[in-house]
Parts: sequence; structure tokens; C-alpha cells
Amino acid sequence: MMRTRQYISAAMTMTIATSALLSCSDTTTPDHGGTFYGPVVTLANGSGHTYVTLDGAGAPTELGVAFTEASLVGLANAHTEFVFPLPAQASATAFKHAVINWMPMGHAPAMVYSVPHFDVHFYTISNAERMAIVLGDPGLDAKMARHPAPEFVPAGYAPGVGSAGMGLHWNDPSAPERSGAPFTTTFIYGSYDGALTFAEPMIAKSYLETKPSPVVLPLKLPAKYSAPGYHPTSYTVGYDTSAKEYRIALSGLVLR
Repeated sequence: MMRTRQYISAAMTMTIATSALLSCSDTTTPDHGGTFYGPVVTLANGSGHTYVTLDGAGAPTELGVAFTEASLVGLANAHTEFVFPLPAQASATAFKHAVINWMPMGHAPAMVYSVPHFDVHFYTISNAERMAIVLGDPGLDAKMARHPAPEFVPAGYAPGVGSAGMGLHWNDPSAPERSGAPFTTTFIYGSYDGALTFAEPMIAKSYLETKPSPVVLPLKLPAKYSAPGYHPTSYTVGYDTSAKEYRIALSGLVLR
């Protein structure tokens, strides 16, 4: 009888120790994952916000802008800019704010991007720094013209137009729309004062109006990055049927 009691006591001690170990393990590996949202911004007749998705370890995997169906209604007939702050949880990414530029008449080159579309900029500089980019000042014009070293620009990308409040745009001459295909979506990089300062999915309004299923598109990437943090390896465009909103995002984020 005494030996049986000893066995029972030993089994109970082992069970308690195992439970304590599991409990300790649970408290030392909390789940930091989830999707976190920036403040709501009015966009035409609708609204939108930025968001960041973190994995269980708290690393960002996707940074995007989401906006409602009504955002495609009541848009102005002139170029309009909408500034989107990022959620605090996006601080590990290389980006500091986002801006949607509505282009009702499109822009150059003609017959390529001269259709109504959205330029969705994700900036690695602050909004104040971006707004300080103006044209016509010799010193600032020199910063606009200063190209990053080749290793900081994706292979094949070429410099294009410099814009106030943005920077120097870099485009991919091999993009399908450059060879006569209809423009639906493409990806632009931007620089200022010798460093890449924005990543830009560019989306035709007519394409969004089809409420496309989300598609993940690979990016051409630079060999080096001037802004530390998590950068995209792809971008995602589509319509979320459950949330009834459009989402344009930098995806496949990795630490650089």
C-alpha cells in the first residue's frame, strides 16, 4: 500500500511539474500577431485607412491602404492628394506615411498612363520632409536630379519625371503597358537627394471598378537599401469581398 501511494504521489508531482512547464512556456511566447489600423481618412464619398499585418513574433508582413467602395464616387476633376498616417505598429517597416494621389487625367507618358488612376505612395521620409520637396529652387532641383548609386535601384528601372511633394520617379520600361498592353497596375520607385524615398503601386480606376480578386505581384528589387527596416518583395492589389473595400499593399515584407 505504501509503495502504491508513492507511485501516485510521484505521478501527481510529474503532472504538476508538466503543467507548470507548459504554463511557463505559454507566458514566455506571447502571440504579437494581428492587423492594426491607422486613423480613418475621408476619400471622396468614402473613407480609408492604412493597416499593417504582423506575424506571431511581431514582424510586419504587409503594409497597405484600404478604402471603401464609395471612395471611387465623387472624386474631384483635378489632381487631389490624400495623406494617410501609419499605425504605430508599422514602426519596424521602412515607411513613415502613405499618400494616395488621385490623377483624373492621368499623366505622362501619353497613351500609357493618361487614364484616371491612383498613385499610392509609401514614403520612407516624413510628411514634412516630403512637403519640403519643391521645384524651381536651384539647391532643391539639384537634390531632385541626384540619382542613387546603381545598387540602390532595381535593375532595368529608368529615371523619369521629378514632381514637387514627391521626388524623382523611376519606372520599368519593360512593364507590359509600355509595349501597348492596357494599363491596369504597375509599380514605380522614387528617389530624392540620392536615396530611394518611396515605393508606389499605381492602379487604374477602371481596374478597381472590376472589383478584382486580390493578386500578388512580384517586385524587381534593388541590391541595397538606404532606409533600414522591412521592405516589400511583392505588392498586392484587389477587392476584399468580406470587408467590401479595396486594398493596395506592399507585401512579402522582409528585413533589409
